[in-house]
Amino acid sequence: MLSITPIYAALLAIIYVALSGWVISTRRSQKISYGDSGNGEMLKAVRTHSNFAEYAPFGLLLIAMVELQGASGLLVNLLGLCLLAGRMLHAYGFGKTPQIVILRQLGMVLTFTALLVAAISNLILAF
Repeated sequence: MLSITPIYAALLAIIYVALSGWVISTRRSQKISYGDSGNGEMLKAVRTHSNFAEYAPFGLLLIAMVELQGASGLLVNLLGLCLLAGRMLHAYGFGKTPQIVILRQLGMVLTFTALLVAAISNLILAF
């Protein structure tokens, strides 16, 4: 039974909804119904949201499998915190104008760390 991963899933879902709200708000203010219409502000909102959507679900899936295989709560929490912090830092750094490149980069490092450690942990726990 999962008891830790759902906490991170809920927190990441809240961020996802906030990023969705930013896309909707930008669409309304820029009067863009689909795509980005070559508008830089719209493109930034869409790509920030999309990047989050590309990494968060896969990370949560890997973390859930680590937890289901009986890993320690410490490992599961570290993975969850790493993914959560990584996605938050990346979204904030990428979404600002001008971008805060160091936050964007740190966010990707934390995200990739969570993915790789979770993947390796799953392989180790499977054997």
